[in-house]
Amino acid sequence: MGKNSSKTLDTDKKNEGGHLLVAAIDFGTTYSGYAFSFKNQFETDPCNISAKTWAGGQLQSLKAPTCVLIQPDGKTLEAFGYDAETRYSQLCETGEQKNWYFFQRFKMLLWEKEIHKDTMLDDENGKSLPVLTVFSLSIRYMKDDLESMASRQVSAITPEDIHWVLTVPAIWDDASKHFMRLAAQQAGISSEKLSIALEPEVASIYCRHIKIEADEGCGISSFQLGKKYIVLDAGGGTIDITVHEVGIGGQLKELYKASGGAWGGTEVDKGFMDFIANMTGKDIIQHFKEKNIEDYLYLLRDFEIKKRNTDSKSPGLVTIRLPLSLIELVKNKGETIEQILQSSRYANMATVTGDKFRLDVSIFRSFFKKSVDNIVLHLKQLLHEIDTTSIETILMVGGYSESPFLIETIEKKFPRMTVIIPKDPGIAVLKGAVIFGHCPTSITKRVSKYTYGTDVSELFDREKHPLEKLIETDDGDMCVDIFDVFVEAGQSLSVGETQYQYTYHPCYVDQSEVKFELYITTEKDVKYVTDHGCKKVGCVVIPLSGSGLDRGVLVRLYLGGTEIMLEFEEESTRKITRTVVDFLT
Repeated sequence: MGKNSSKTLDTDKKNEGGHLLVAAIDFGTTYSGYAFSFKNQFETDPCNISAKTWAGGQLQSLKAPTCVLIQPDGKTLEAFGYDAETRYSQLCETGEQKNWYFFQRFKMLLWEKEIHKDTMLDDENGKSLPVLTVFSLSIRYMKDDLESMASRQVSAITPEDIHWVLTVPAIWDDASKHFMRLAAQQAGISSEKLSIALEPEVASIYCRHIKIEADEGCGISSFQLGKKYIVLDAGGGTIDITVHEVGIGGQLKELYKASGGAWGGTEVDKGFMDFIANMTGKDIIQHFKEKNIEDYLYLLRDFEIKKRNTDSKSPGLVTIRLPLSLIELVKNKGETIEQILQSSRYANMATVTGDKFRLDVSIFRSFFKKSVDNIVLHLKQLLHEIDTTSIETILMVGGYSESPFLIETIEKKFPRMTVIIPKDPGIAVLKGAVIFGHCPTSITKRVSKYTYGTDVSELFDREKHPLEKLIETDDGDMCVDIFDVFVEAGQSLSVGETQYQYTYHPCYVDQSEVKFELYITTEKDVKYVTDHGCKKVGCVVIPLSGSGLDRGVLVRLYLGGTEIMLEFEEESTRKITRTVVDFLT
């Protein structure tokens, strides 16, 4: 594909909201939920948002565990959330679980692996289903349940009245975001009725609408034009960190590209279970998990409660209830947990009385070490890279931000920063996504994580082009594999504006299509798509009418949104094609 003409700036007339109902799904690593509000509710009070209360035994919460039970046919969802845990436990008691599929905490696969449409996901028993099936069935359940709940408020509501918002971590790559769009489509959500929202952004938007404390003027809702602050979104799987500035009318601008890593609350859970496994033996824990899944889940829930309520000022011992089934499994090996502890280095720091496992706070704190150390190190590196003279605030959101240990550590390691935490930080993303759906212009600028470009050819210049890039075409000698840069990594992008516009021409008179390939790199200085670190991530094929070399295709790119949008206009027919890049082809 050859290029010709020059760039201009165009404004993308984005949807300004106005939907009768905005529905948001926060699909988390450990917990998920949904919320919604009607247009009239939003106009009166943006924070008047309805959310489902999930029940798990005596526990009630605005989110449910991200786990799903699928019937033996591999296509039908049996249960989701607490119900899935309960139903699967019942199947385990009767030995019927082997033919069923039980998945939990599977969202992290989209961060840990390179995802394709046919990627498979292993369940708790080692059986596999397409990961797209597991995600889409989970989304469909929440979609159907939300529609049922909303119809009880307004019975005449139709699918056309609803705009959906699906949240994703800001540090995810484009392929993972596109995967979630495909899963939502497979779940019955029209692509035109769906927005992808970035979790730290919508949490920040939510906190702009609420007072963090009762005292007047506290919280980021009172921040004035030009105020800058760090958003630390601490979830179950990932830590998302970004920097925002308050703009005109309270809109937000991203000042630095989102960053973070897989250091969320599940790392703390892993630390705890590793401690138990080292004490009892890994074979015992594996047997316990397989044969006593209900007790295993109870143990994790009890630890979750302690994780959110224990701080350095708590009494010297943290008490966790060990299931009797685990105690018996250890005993059957010929040694009690008490005896194991007495012969270990924890003899004076941990005791077991009946089912009460009492740990010294220092042991409990050690479960957080890997996670917290990574968060602190990353924050320090970020603050070293950016101008921090005008940044004095860290806004902490996400379920893991309820942990007193994490809060205390951030306050201690960054003493000059004011740390702000909203009430119920775990639902800030969920409710913020609803507000974002009503007002998508809340974010005006984002920062590109990558250098984006495409593969083009241009007239060969023997003084600057290597001979291995030379090809002969109907338009003369051409140099291939040139990285035509759209935007550079770290570049500030205005939302709703065209970041790139160019007219491309075919290289052959009988060329019937234009293949538009998208490449990325983290480097700024790049010449060829074959350079080290360059990667092809997406492709769009556009049919081309007629024949000849003068058939131009005008390409416009919108890179400032949460997803990359492309618009192609064929000059000869003025036919316009709009599409989201397929990053999973």
